[in-house]
Amino acid sequence: MKRKLLVFTILLGSFLSGYTQEYFPKNNGVKSVNKNFTAFINAKIQQSSSEIVENGTLLIQNGKIIASGTDIKIPENSVIVDLQGKYIYPSFIDIFTDFGIEKPKKMTPSRRSTQYHSTREGYYWNDHIMPENNAIDKFSYDSKKAKKLQKLGFGIVNTHIPDGIVQGTGLLVALNNHATNNKRILNQKSSQHLSFKKSVTSNQSYPTSQMGAIALLKQLYHDAEWYAQGNSDQKDMSIEVLLENKELPQIFDAGDKKNGLRAAKIGNEFGIPYIIKGYGNEYERLAEVKKTKATYILPLNFPKPYDVTNSFDASKVDLASMRYWNQAPFNPGKLAQNNIVFALTTADLEKPEDFLKNLRKSVDHGLSKAKALEALTSTPAKLLKQEKSLGKLKAGFDANFLITSGDIFEENTHLYENWIQGDKHVINDMTIVDITGTYDLKVAGTIYKLVISGKPDKLNSKIILDSIKLNSKLNFNQNWLTLFYNSNKSYKNQFIRLSSLVTNQNSIEGKATLANGSKINWVATRQKDETPLKDKSKETEHLLSEFIPVSYPNKTYGWDKLPQAQPMLIKNATVWTNENTGILKNTDVLVKNGKIVAIGNSLDAGGALVIDGTGKHLTSGIIDEHSHIAATSINEAGHNSSAEVTIEDVIDPDDIDIYRNLSGGVTAIQILHGSANPIGGRSALIKLKWGESADNMIINNAPGFIKFALGENVKQSNWGSTTRFPQTRMGVEQVFIDYFQRASDYDKKWKSYNKLSSREKAKTNAPRFDIEMKTLAEILNKERFISCHSYVQSEINMLMKVAESFGFTVSTFTHILEGYKVADKMAAHGVGGSTFSDWWAYKYEVNDAIPYNAAIMHKEGVLVAINSDDAEMSRRLNQEAAKTIKYGGVSEEDAWKFVTLNPAKLLKLDKQMGSIKEGKDADLVLWSDHPLSIYAIAEKTMIDGIVYYDYKKMKEMKEQASQERNKLVNLMIAAKNKGMATKTPEKKEKKHFHCDSL
Repeated sequence: MKRKLLVFTILLGSFLSGYTQEYFPKNNGVKSVNKNFTAFINAKIQQSSSEIVENGTLLIQNGKIIASGTDIKIPENSVIVDLQGKYIYPSFIDIFTDFGIEKPKKMTPSRRSTQYHSTREGYYWNDHIMPENNAIDKFSYDSKKAKKLQKLGFGIVNTHIPDGIVQGTGLLVALNNHATNNKRILNQKSSQHLSFKKSVTSNQSYPTSQMGAIALLKQLYHDAEWYAQGNSDQKDMSIEVLLENKELPQIFDAGDKKNGLRAAKIGNEFGIPYIIKGYGNEYERLAEVKKTKATYILPLNFPKPYDVTNSFDASKVDLASMRYWNQAPFNPGKLAQNNIVFALTTADLEKPEDFLKNLRKSVDHGLSKAKALEALTSTPAKLLKQEKSLGKLKAGFDANFLITSGDIFEENTHLYENWIQGDKHVINDMTIVDITGTYDLKVAGTIYKLVISGKPDKLNSKIILDSIKLNSKLNFNQNWLTLFYNSNKSYKNQFIRLSSLVTNQNSIEGKATLANGSKINWVATRQKDETPLKDKSKETEHLLSEFIPVSYPNKTYGWDKLPQAQPMLIKNATVWTNENTGILKNTDVLVKNGKIVAIGNSLDAGGALVIDGTGKHLTSGIIDEHSHIAATSINEAGHNSSAEVTIEDVIDPDDIDIYRNLSGGVTAIQILHGSANPIGGRSALIKLKWGESADNMIINNAPGFIKFALGENVKQSNWGSTTRFPQTRMGVEQVFIDYFQRASDYDKKWKSYNKLSSREKAKTNAPRFDIEMKTLAEILNKERFISCHSYVQSEINMLMKVAESFGFTVSTFTHILEGYKVADKMAAHGVGGSTFSDWWAYKYEVNDAIPYNAAIMHKEGVLVAINSDDAEMSRRLNQEAAKTIKYGGVSEEDAWKFVTLNPAKLLKLDKQMGSIKEGKDADLVLWSDHPLSIYAIAEKTMIDGIVYYDYKKMKEMKEQASQERNKLVNLMIAAKNKGMATKTPEKKEKKHFHCDSL
């Protein structure tokens, strides 16, 4: 006890001594200091998410907590507030808001006024990088909005300017309506904010895509590191501020689960522990989210059910959207169960007042109350580096706390007061007796059931007699209760009127005026251990629904569990080897550990799964050299060169076209950048491992490729743009020459620098690391290969000459529909041709295309492949290859190589795929018929020995999805019938990307 008193005395002295620091003059009276305390006694105090004090005392003075707990000595000069039966919680903290921030003014976009360069002198070259922006410069305290947040339990908010890719610093504000900004503002630079979205205040075009935003951020971090080492001879005010703010909490507004993972990957690459503002669907990829070790900010914007009472409307809603309605409320609980640290926010809510309702719904759906409180108090405090003053009710902390009627996570709990910085903000009058509950009401010898529900300022009554609900109306003001109801259902105008001054919530007594005017006594006795009935709407909203299990991906045809590799023996199949052995009849192929280990007759299964291939054909998997599926964006059109971007940053592992391609026997693809600019972005070479993460789809140790383009698209013939160079085919050639010369100079600088000794390097400024120039230098050094979008023979010749002048070879001309005109020159240069089988005349520069193109190039010695460039065609590449037999008389084996071995060679992957050979990857397709036949069905498609597509399994999954849809439709109809608000179904149109998609 002596020790407690000593600590108390020290704390008291420290707080009192602080008042001598005041320096504002007081000109309107005698200057005095309030030295009184306020003691809240007999309360259940939730000191932190894990510490509860029963019948405790909270002692505060001048905005600080002096003591919290039991056996607290209360000073004589204390105002005592008895909170018998009530609870005290720390006030909530919202780490992600735009509270009080002036909305950025949107600049009217115009194609012809598009900027390609920044107009800001002395700052970073891109307008969307604005670390120099500070929220405090745009801040104006909004007392009305503050009141709304106070009612939800919030005492502190972190606010920021939600504009741009690097948005500047945040501001930490106490929602104290009784103070001024000099007290309310806790930290003028509390955080630094980022996103993948451009600023609305600039028309600078770059970046036009998410992969461009990612590349821009990466280049910024490289530039900042280079600048910090003193290498720049120019001042950059943006980078200087970025470096100043690097120790601030870095909050990244990512969006959905995939963008969160992309942001975390950037953070991990540069050693920046991002705090990621999520979307609410992180539960779909929990293992990946956990692996990032990132901290999250979770919104509670749970979707409404769809109005699916009309079967046609119901058909518009896909299974993934239905699941999201069911699964979203479980998101916080799922993350908590996986020990992923997160804070909660009001952000993204259509109606912020739904926050507490959705918070309680999360608790109903698996989030523990302790974790919920932690996510609203100590976690955001720690993330903002304010854990020594905010988020707990301990001595020395700011006096930010809530007084409630009970457990704050229970629906019928009332929030009475929200104390912020020691100042009281009344939400509901605490002196009002809480009369919610179920009572036995006795009037004139008749016993009714009386149910009172709602909030203190808006109570509802329900009177039931013999299971019949009687019309009633209740008014409750300053503890005076008046209630009238029909005495009998049959007599609608026979009213009984009750009144009482309520002093005891367990027993209410008063006078009743009967329908005949006589007055008698009445009494209502509260029932014990019975939860008040909820109204229909609330009952549905808090209904704990069954969690529909997540699949991978979380949509139709997703796996309950990811398929695993197992030894397999395919027996007695017709095997198209694509090797010198040709087509082998009645042959066995043994697969182990993801590799082809044996080819022959009567092979010993040795415990492997045996698949009967009798009458069927076994081939290597189809490889699409030119695809645009499985990516969230295709073109970065902001500059005439975008070599710094990579499709690997925007792979979409949930794209249904992956599964559709598997159904057509496709096992690997090159996802190419589009043709918006002469020098496009880097490719992603992936295997179609349906259900796996984006990173797990990328082919290990694959060579680097990049997309170049010629023709109408790059000179913007159809865009209406007149501001971006080049505008002519001549200009395109100059772009290539200019960039390769710059890349050559860049490469020489680095090679010279790297030859220096450590002592010499210490005296020499390092060259600036440039992702774009490094990529182009890789082409010059034959470390990266070009796949070039091409049509017209003159431009095809031009690029080969440019390449030869810089000492490298173009790897592949794709489209190449005039390849037949220059096939001899292509063969001499050593470039391959990846073309369409029979597309022509879909735009002017394709007028000379012929279906014999592939056959002519092949006969001239060009390595030829048939590609898709189209999500629909890619499912039928076996049939596209077959067309070359009709148009040009190509042999069946060579035609088949056009979609298997040849694209593998073009992509430098033929050592591991493209044919059936011992030691190669087990990327195989078992066909029901001749693989070039329109009747052939891919019965099994396997990658690395794992069956990712099975025709029979597909049918089962389709039926399961139908049953699940029906279940979810019924749940949504039930929700609507019980009063839950619904939304109108809308069909989500899938966007198919092509070369010119912007």
